[in-house]
Amino acid sequence: MSFSEQVMSPNSFPILLGPCVIESEGLLFEIATGLEKIKANLEAEGLADGVVWVFKASYDKANRSSINGFRGPGLEEGLKQLSKVKQDFGFALVSDVHETSHCKPAAEVLDILQIPAFLCRQTDLIVAAAQTSKVLNIKKGQFLSPPEIKNIVTKVEETQASMILAEKDSDARLARVRKDVPKLAVANEGEHNAADGTFEPGSVFICERGNTFGYNNLVVDMRIFEQAREMGIRTIFDATHSCQLPGAGGDKSLGNSHFAPILARAAVAAGATGIFAETHPRPDEALSDGPNMIKLDELEAALRGILEIRALNSQAKALRT
Repeated sequence: MSFSEQVMSPNSFPILLGPCVIESEGLLFEIATGLEKIKANLEAEGLADGVVWVFKASYDKANRSSINGFRGPGLEEGLKQLSKVKQDFGFALVSDVHETSHCKPAAEVLDILQIPAFLCRQTDLIVAAAQTSKVLNIKKGQFLSPPEIKNIVTKVEETQASMILAEKDSDARLARVRKDVPKLAVANEGEHNAADGTFEPGSVFICERGNTFGYNNLVVDMRIFEQAREMGIRTIFDATHSCQLPGAGGDKSLGNSHFAPILARAAVAAGATGIFAETHPRPDEALSDGPNMIKLDELEAALRGILEIRALNSQAKALRT
């Protein structure tokens, strides 16, 4: 089963966890070690059935409030460090892509490409990400209403549909060539990736992270999860950025991580099909988004509460059917 098939199966529940930005390789391994223990504990308790564990960290925070804000190690070094996490811990990986040129190299390492909220309507970026055939997690802009997410998903679907049509056309043309000329005359068959049927469309999640409410504040409209379900769209709830106070620190954002587990439980009760949360062992020392990250030693309890709500949802659904 491919990762796309696994994460999009009806009973799957992706949980995307990690620091906001790659601060150091040592920190990545410290957090991954903590997540590995949390994963083992929750699986032992029987709460993690269908959970797909994904490690998250940004290699480049290109949307910092201040030009002096820490951005991370960059594309090449960041992907190198994330590869080590996958190799040593076995986690699937997700990170942000801000530029079209990043999509292809990032897709060689990542399992999910994430589109930042402020870029969710950038057609060229979405098309480039969709063309990788990777699973996409597209953050919903704080300025969008729930019905508008359909336009984002349509860009992905139409891009991948056009690639499938092109693949079929190439396959037909190559078949004609192979029929009309001796096999030895077909030049470098290995280059015909599309014609050989290697393109498999990925899938897309829309990630809710709150809507702008006046200055320096966000509010989550829980109706989006049911509205998305009615449109056939899978959703992930960004628990930590939803309690962010954008720009409230002047040259940086503030936040209140106390509300992250509360909002996450409410979102899952309302129908969210996955969770995103940033974590750090020492949020007060974090180089980005510390105020709204969940402290690593508090994360297990937060996830337990979220997964207990998910279990109750499943039980209620079983009783109704």
